[in-house]
Amino acid sequence: MREFWIIFKQAFTTKAKAKSFIITTSIMIAAIFLLANMPKLIDTVKHVTGGDAKDVLYVVDTSGVLVDRLKAQLETEDSGIKIETTGKSEKELTDQVTSKEIDSFLTVSVDEQGTIHANYTTMSLMDFSLPGRIQDALQSMQTEMKAEELNLSGAQVQTLFTPIQFEQKNVSPSAKSEEEVMTAQILVYILMFVIYFSVIMYSSMIAMDVANEKSSRVMEILISSVSPVKHMFAKVLGIGSLGILQIAIYGITGYIAFKTSAAEVPGGFTDYFSLKNVSVSTLVYAAVFFILGYFLYATLAALLGSLVSRTEDVQQMIMPMSLLIVAAFIIAVTGLSNPEIGYVTYASYFPFFAPLVMFLRVGMLELPMWEPLVSIAIMLLTIFILGWFGARVYRGGVLMYGPSRSLKDIGKAIQLGKE
Repeated sequence: MREFWIIFKQAFTTKAKAKSFIITTSIMIAAIFLLANMPKLIDTVKHVTGGDAKDVLYVVDTSGVLVDRLKAQLETEDSGIKIETTGKSEKELTDQVTSKEIDSFLTVSVDEQGTIHANYTTMSLMDFSLPGRIQDALQSMQTEMKAEELNLSGAQVQTLFTPIQFEQKNVSPSAKSEEEVMTAQILVYILMFVIYFSVIMYSSMIAMDVANEKSSRVMEILISSVSPVKHMFAKVLGIGSLGILQIAIYGITGYIAFKTSAAEVPGGFTDYFSLKNVSVSTLVYAAVFFILGYFLYATLAALLGSLVSRTEDVQQMIMPMSLLIVAAFIIAVTGLSNPEIGYVTYASYFPFFAPLVMFLRVGMLELPMWEPLVSIAIMLLTIFILGWFGARVYRGGVLMYGPSRSLKDIGKAIQLGKE
């Protein structure tokens, strides 16, 4: 076991001390704090640059009765729009918009039936918020004017917009509220991304590391003192431990960042998502499926990495593995809105899809205990079989040199391992 722990330590410390690992981790920590404090930063930038100033809207009122109403309505709604009345013609204002002297202008009028007509002119292709607020204000004015025409009081007008009383009742004992479903969706989506990118990144790292040792002929020295099987599993565990450490750092950083910023920014992310609504079982399943998913794909990556002699061939060799995890992610994402759909249920028992798809189901639904346990058992059996088969391939694959052709080299590696 001494050789095993030496290789384990070497795989862990070499990657942990690498500049790429330190820089990537530091950038991610900074990005997490930046994301958590984004509302405060946006408010600060707006204040410094004057972005929090009111939008100026030039209005041409041909009726002579709408502009004052519009000002009052926008002030009531606190829309952040400042009205400027102008006597210029539409052509003059259009020329000013075209030359970018002003951003936009509005022309309003009332026909004989008392219907408001409005034309909003701008040069901006992405100007949707301002005209939307103006349209809402004009619609409220139209309602008030029609109410006055019909001699309706404010209370009578309100009765016209009284919402119906609609209540949804779910008789399932495991039914969740809308807030709980939203929280579960956000958490599952975040953790699916973590599992997805971690499995891809660390599995590729293992395959690349094995190929790099072969290309530098270091492998020949290593396997003369330690068996290839010990070497493979020591690498898988070493880099896997580093991955778990990195994810833990991100998790602690995220918790601290959002915890310290939550109290200062009302209406932010934490108003829609709170760890108080997250069940402990969901977090436990996230850890279980992350670890099992990693070992499943890492073992496969080590197997495939042993077949290539050049680091340039690694990506081509692990492409089938990458397609599997991509397919799992696509299935999980498409099932996020409806995790009870048939193909999601079936895919959750396929070992290479289970880390994402079964986690989606246990996070979104209240499943009987046997379903995730069966999926976990299938994954454990697959990891065992893949480890046994991978060890046989790895034993001969690390001794193979020359151009790698395809997965057909697996048979050659097994034969070489026997010799």
